[in-house]
Amino acid sequence: MTTFSIVGLEEHEAALRAALFEKHGIEGAAYVVFREAQVASDPWDRQRHSKLLIREVIPIVSISADGMQVTWDTASYIALLQRVQREELVLGIAHSHPGGPARFSEHDSANEADLLRTACNRNGTAAKLVSLLFGGDSTVLARVWQYPRHQTLARSVMFIGERIQFHPQSVAAASNAFARQILAFGPALVHQLKNLRVGVIGAGGTGSATAPLLARAGTGQILIVDDDIVETTNLNRLHGATQSDADAMRPKAEVVAREITSMGLGTRVLAMRGWVSAPGVRDALKSCDVIFCCTDDHAGRVFLNRFAYYYLVPVFDMGLAMAAATAPASGMADISARVTSIMPPEACLLCRGAVDIEIAREEDLHRLQPTEYERRKREAYVRGEGNPNPAVVTFTTARVWL
Repeated sequence: MTTFSIVGLEEHEAALRAALFEKHGIEGAAYVVFREAQVASDPWDRQRHSKLLIREVIPIVSISADGMQVTWDTASYIALLQRVQREELVLGIAHSHPGGPARFSEHDSANEADLLRTACNRNGTAAKLVSLLFGGDSTVLARVWQYPRHQTLARSVMFIGERIQFHPQSVAAASNAFARQILAFGPALVHQLKNLRVGVIGAGGTGSATAPLLARAGTGQILIVDDDIVETTNLNRLHGATQSDADAMRPKAEVVAREITSMGLGTRVLAMRGWVSAPGVRDALKSCDVIFCCTDDHAGRVFLNRFAYYYLVPVFDMGLAMAAATAPASGMADISARVTSIMPPEACLLCRGAVDIEIAREEDLHRLQPTEYERRKREAYVRGEGNPNPAVVTFTTARVWL
């Protein structure tokens, strides 16, 4: 079985609403063209997952429309079927129910089944048809049709831009542990967080603080990725780590996952030991709705920078620079922090000068070809490793609240 989720930009959502609600109280329609990103195995349910990324919205010129239905000439549909087959894309149809109901009607199902049959006759039985429904109450629903008449409700619909609009399609009851949070922010936010899938890259001083806070906020699924093990020298900054973890050389990601599980808040947490760009990790990250980057290496952040734009996954890159004073002075010379959001249409980390591409290349060389790295280091072609940054847990934890 394959599950589905849909992601678009804020500009796509605006274009859809302009086309679907052009005339007050009158149903509207538009074509939506998607590119597809496949996830071989979703880390939470072990099923294949398809992330459908909106590429283009094409308004439909209707022949007739009222508050209940809209009709149009399907010649444009046949032309688009030719295009999506040629460009290996997926075609969808969006329509509105301005006065309700906020659900797919029997009339919708009959029409979409006919459109699927046309798509399969034209492009083969592997063709899909995506259906989006916008209700007058801001409800957004989505489903995917596959041969012969099988329909799968999408896991979620999300639009990203100046703000993230997340529309989970399932209903999950919130734990009583979040009763006071519901009083403060309402049930809608708690429901969204319960269905959100969040990746945390790095389980060090920042990641080991960020991931438990996400769980305490009500995040339903958390994936923690780190390639390192617990060492005695970082026990004072890794939340939940003990000397026995250092003695056992336990992976940092597993320690943080253990801490979240012990809270008993119902969070499904997974730990992966590996580099962020490793095939298995990359596949798992594609299933995430949001990613928090809590690593200080340039190579990993350059990878996530590309990943965010290609797969439309918002990444929040959190950085803290702590410099010790040079002798004979002692103590801290400087502490500075930043949080950078990486998502279209915002400028990327490279454009903002937040990462150094040369350092990233050296880090990759050190990790992938250590012998060649040492040779170049001796010949002064790479800069070598500096001293480890000082770590004070007070500041690394405070960074999460900035």
